[in-house]
Amino acid sequence: MVPSSRLPALTLPAAGRVAAIAVLFCAAGGSQAAPNIYSCVDSNGRRLTSDRPIPECSAREQRLLNSDGSVRRVVPPTRTVDEQAEYEERERKAAAERAAQQDAVRRDRNLLSRFPDEATHRKAREAALDDVDKGVRFSENRLKELERERKPLLNESEFYAGKQIPLKLRQQLDANDAATEAQRALVQNQKDEIVRIDRIYDAELARLKRLWAGAAPGSLPVAPPPSSPPRKDASR
Repeated sequence: MVPSSRLPALTLPAAGRVAAIAVLFCAAGGSQAAPNIYSCVDSNGRRLTSDRPIPECSAREQRLLNSDGSVRRVVPPTRTVDEQAEYEERERKAAAERAAQQDAVRRDRNLLSRFPDEATHRKAREAALDDVDKGVRFSENRLKELERERKPLLNESEFYAGKQIPLKLRQQLDANDAATEAQRALVQNQKDEIVRIDRIYDAELARLKRLWAGAAPGSLPVAPPPSSPPRKDASR
Protein backbone atom coordinates (compact mmCIF):
# COMPACT_ATOMS: atom_id res chain seq x y z
CA MET A 1 0.00 0.00 0.00
CA VAL A 2 1.29 3.43 -0.89
CA PRO A 3 1.39 5.77 2.11
CA SER A 4 -1.04 8.63 1.75
CA SER A 5 1.28 11.11 3.42
CA ARG A 6 3.83 11.30 0.60
CA LEU A 7 3.95 10.41 -3.05
CA PRO A 8 7.01 11.07 -5.23
CA ALA A 9 6.90 13.54 -8.10
CA LEU A 10 6.08 11.54 -11.23
CA THR A 11 7.10 11.94 -14.84
CA LEU A 12 4.67 9.45 -16.39
CA PRO A 13 3.34 9.98 -19.91
CA ALA A 14 0.77 12.77 -20.11
CA ALA A 15 -2.21 10.41 -20.64
CA GLY A 16 -1.56 8.45 -17.44
CA ARG A 17 -0.19 10.91 -14.90
CA VAL A 18 -3.39 12.15 -13.29
CA ALA A 19 -5.03 8.73 -13.52
CA ALA A 20 -2.03 7.12 -11.84
CA ILE A 21 -2.16 9.56 -8.94
CA ALA A 22 -5.90 8.99 -8.53
CA VAL A 23 -5.44 5.18 -8.61
CA LEU A 24 -2.72 5.37 -5.98
CA PHE A 25 -4.93 7.42 -3.68
CA CYS A 26 -7.85 5.07 -4.22
CA ALA A 27 -5.58 2.20 -3.26
CA ALA A 28 -4.59 4.09 -0.10
CA GLY A 29 -8.24 4.41 0.94
CA GLY A 30 -11.26 5.29 -1.16
CA SER A 31 -13.09 6.79 1.80
CA GLN A 32 -10.58 9.64 2.14
CA ALA A 33 -11.19 13.16 0.81
CA ALA A 34 -10.27 14.01 -2.76
CA PRO A 35 -6.44 13.99 -3.08
CA ASN A 36 -4.26 16.99 -3.83
CA ILE A 37 -2.67 16.64 -7.25
CA TYR A 38 -0.05 19.27 -8.12
CA SER A 39 1.26 19.57 -11.67
CA CYS A 40 3.91 21.81 -13.22
CA VAL A 41 6.61 22.03 -15.86
CA ASP A 42 10.13 22.36 -14.40
CA SER A 43 13.04 24.37 -15.82
CA ASN A 44 14.03 21.43 -18.00
CA GLY A 45 10.63 21.20 -19.62
CA ARG A 46 9.54 18.10 -17.71
CA ARG A 47 5.99 17.91 -16.48
CA LEU A 48 5.97 16.83 -12.83
CA THR A 49 3.05 15.65 -10.71
CA SER A 50 2.85 15.13 -6.95
CA ASP A 51 0.43 15.09 -4.04
CA ARG A 52 1.98 18.27 -2.55
CA PRO A 53 3.70 21.42 -3.83
CA ILE A 54 6.62 20.41 -6.02
CA PRO A 55 10.01 21.82 -4.86
CA GLU A 56 11.43 21.74 -8.40
CA CYS A 57 8.69 24.22 -9.41
CA SER A 58 8.84 26.52 -6.37
CA ALA A 59 9.73 29.44 -8.66
CA ARG A 60 7.04 28.49 -11.20
CA GLU A 61 3.29 28.40 -11.38
CA GLN A 62 1.75 25.10 -10.27
CA ARG A 63 -1.73 23.78 -10.92
CA LEU A 64 -3.76 22.01 -8.27
CA LEU A 65 -5.90 19.45 -10.11
CA ASN A 66 -9.05 17.51 -9.36
CA SER A 67 -9.01 13.74 -9.74
CA ASP A 68 -10.54 14.10 -13.22
CA GLY A 69 -7.67 16.34 -14.35
CA SER A 70 -9.58 19.67 -14.23
CA VAL A 71 -7.87 22.63 -12.57
CA ARG A 72 -9.02 23.31 -9.01
CA ARG A 73 -6.82 26.40 -8.61
CA VAL A 74 -3.49 27.85 -9.70
CA VAL A 75 -0.74 28.08 -7.09
CA PRO A 76 1.56 31.10 -7.67
CA PRO A 77 5.35 30.74 -7.48
CA THR A 78 6.99 30.82 -4.07
CA ARG A 79 8.44 34.29 -3.50
CA THR A 80 12.10 34.95 -2.75
CA VAL A 81 12.98 36.86 0.43
CA ASP A 82 13.23 40.12 -1.52
CA GLU A 83 10.03 39.42 -3.44
CA GLN A 84 8.20 38.63 -0.20
CA ALA A 85 9.46 41.89 1.35
CA GLU A 86 8.28 43.85 -1.69
CA TYR A 87 4.91 42.08 -1.61
CA GLU A 88 4.44 42.84 2.10
CA GLU A 89 5.41 46.49 1.54
CA ARG A 90 2.84 46.77 -1.25
CA GLU A 91 0.23 45.18 0.99
CA ARG A 92 1.05 47.61 3.82
CA LYS A 93 0.74 50.59 1.49
CA ALA A 94 -2.53 49.28 0.07
CA ALA A 95 -3.89 48.71 3.58
CA ALA A 96 -2.84 52.24 4.60
CA GLU A 97 -4.54 53.70 1.53
CA ARG A 98 -7.72 51.74 2.25
CA ALA A 99 -7.70 52.94 5.86
CA ALA A 100 -7.12 56.55 4.77
CA GLN A 101 -10.00 56.30 2.31
CA GLN A 102 -12.29 54.88 4.98
CA ASP A 103 -11.28 57.72 7.33
CA ALA A 104 -12.01 60.30 4.61
CA VAL A 105 -15.46 58.82 4.02
CA ARG A 106 -16.17 58.79 7.76
CA ARG A 107 -15.00 62.40 8.22
CA ASP A 108 -17.14 63.65 5.33
CA ARG A 109 -20.20 61.81 6.61
CA ASN A 110 -19.66 63.24 10.09
CA LEU A 111 -19.28 66.71 8.57
CA LEU A 112 -22.56 66.35 6.69
CA SER A 113 -24.26 65.05 9.82
CA ARG A 114 -23.06 68.03 11.89
CA PHE A 115 -23.78 70.64 9.21
CA PRO A 116 -26.76 69.74 7.01
CA ASP A 117 -26.91 73.29 5.64
CA GLU A 118 -24.95 76.55 5.53
CA ALA A 119 -27.01 78.23 8.25
CA THR A 120 -26.03 75.51 10.75
CA HIS A 121 -22.38 75.91 9.83
CA ARG A 122 -22.54 79.70 10.19
CA LYS A 123 -24.05 79.40 13.69
CA ALA A 124 -21.28 77.02 14.73
CA ARG A 125 -18.64 79.47 13.46
CA GLU A 126 -20.25 82.35 15.35
CA ALA A 127 -20.38 80.32 18.57
CA ALA A 128 -16.71 79.33 18.29
CA LEU A 129 -15.64 82.92 17.62
CA ASP A 130 -17.82 84.35 20.38
CA ASP A 131 -15.91 82.47 23.08
CA VAL A 132 -12.60 83.89 21.87
CA ASP A 133 -14.04 87.38 21.40
CA LYS A 134 -15.07 87.35 25.08
CA GLY A 135 -11.49 86.56 26.03
CA VAL A 136 -10.17 89.41 23.88
CA ARG A 137 -12.59 91.88 25.44
CA PHE A 138 -11.69 90.74 28.95
CA SER A 139 -7.96 91.14 28.26
CA GLU A 140 -8.42 94.55 26.67
CA ASN A 141 -10.42 95.73 29.70
CA ARG A 142 -7.70 94.40 31.97
CA LEU A 143 -5.11 96.40 29.99
CA LYS A 144 -7.12 99.55 30.59
CA GLU A 145 -7.21 98.79 34.33
CA LEU A 146 -3.45 98.25 34.39
CA GLU A 147 -2.94 101.55 32.58
CA ARG A 148 -5.06 103.33 35.21
CA GLU A 149 -3.14 101.59 38.00
CA ARG A 150 0.18 102.61 36.44
CA LYS A 151 -0.61 106.32 36.20
CA PRO A 152 -0.39 107.11 39.95
CA LEU A 153 2.76 104.99 40.22
CA LEU A 154 4.40 107.05 37.48
CA ASN A 155 3.25 110.30 39.16
CA GLU A 156 4.81 109.13 42.42
CA SER A 157 8.06 108.17 40.69
CA GLU A 158 8.43 111.74 39.41
CA PHE A 159 9.18 112.89 42.96
CA TYR A 160 12.34 110.78 42.82
CA ALA A 161 13.77 112.29 39.62
CA GLY A 162 17.53 111.89 39.84
CA LYS A 163 17.20 109.77 42.99
CA GLN A 164 16.84 106.07 43.66
CA ILE A 165 13.20 104.96 43.51
CA PRO A 166 12.03 103.18 46.68
CA LEU A 167 12.06 99.41 46.44
CA LYS A 168 8.30 99.04 47.00
CA LEU A 169 7.47 101.52 44.24
CA ARG A 170 9.97 99.84 41.88
CA GLN A 171 8.33 96.46 42.58
CA GLN A 172 4.87 97.88 41.90
CA LEU A 173 6.01 99.32 38.56
CA ASP A 174 7.73 96.06 37.58
CA ALA A 175 4.62 94.04 38.49
CA ASN A 176 2.48 96.39 36.43
CA ASP A 177 4.87 96.06 33.49
CA ALA A 178 4.82 92.24 33.71
CA ALA A 179 1.03 92.06 33.96
CA THR A 180 0.65 94.47 31.03
CA GLU A 181 3.05 92.45 28.88
CA ALA A 182 1.23 89.19 29.73
CA GLN A 183 -2.15 90.66 28.81
CA ARG A 184 -0.82 92.01 25.51
CA ALA A 185 0.58 88.58 24.65
CA LEU A 186 -2.75 87.01 25.59
CA VAL A 187 -4.67 89.42 23.37
CA GLN A 188 -2.37 88.62 20.44
CA ASN A 189 -2.79 84.87 21.02
CA GLN A 190 -6.55 85.23 21.09
CA LYS A 191 -6.55 87.27 17.87
CA ASP A 192 -4.38 84.60 16.25
CA GLU A 193 -6.91 82.02 17.42
CA ILE A 194 -9.72 83.97 15.77
CA VAL A 195 -7.81 83.87 12.47
CA ARG A 196 -7.18 80.12 12.88
CA ILE A 197 -10.85 79.38 13.62
CA ASP A 198 -11.95 81.39 10.59
CA ARG A 199 -9.55 79.45 8.37
CA ILE A 200 -10.86 76.13 9.67
CA TYR A 201 -14.47 77.09 9.05
CA ASP A 202 -13.61 78.53 5.63
CA ALA A 203 -12.00 75.22 4.61
CA GLU A 204 -14.94 73.26 6.03
CA LEU A 205 -17.46 75.41 4.19
CA ALA A 206 -15.66 74.99 0.88
CA ARG A 207 -15.69 71.21 1.35
CA LEU A 208 -19.30 71.17 2.52
CA LYS A 209 -20.48 73.13 -0.51
CA ARG A 210 -19.08 70.39 -2.76
CA LEU A 211 -20.59 67.65 -0.59
CA TRP A 212 -23.97 69.41 -0.52
CA ALA A 213 -23.74 69.63 -4.32
CA GLY A 214 -23.48 65.84 -4.57
CA ALA A 215 -19.80 64.92 -4.25
CA ALA A 216 -19.43 61.45 -2.71
CA PRO A 217 -17.98 61.34 0.82
CA GLY A 218 -14.29 60.54 0.63
CA SER A 219 -13.97 61.58 -3.02
CA LEU A 220 -12.53 65.04 -2.35
CA PRO A 221 -8.82 65.67 -1.78
CA VAL A 222 -7.80 66.12 1.83
CA ALA A 223 -6.86 69.74 2.43
CA PRO A 224 -3.81 70.43 4.65
CA PRO A 225 -4.66 71.77 8.11
CA PRO A 226 -4.87 75.58 8.23
CA SER A 227 -1.59 77.13 9.35
CA SER A 228 -1.45 79.52 12.26
CA PRO A 229 -0.86 83.18 11.42
CA PRO A 230 2.70 84.46 11.94
CA ARG A 231 3.33 85.55 15.50
CA LYS A 232 3.85 89.24 16.12
CA ASP A 233 6.06 90.89 18.68
CA ALA A 234 3.62 91.89 21.44
CA SER A 235 5.88 94.77 22.49
CA ARG A 236 5.31 96.63 19.20
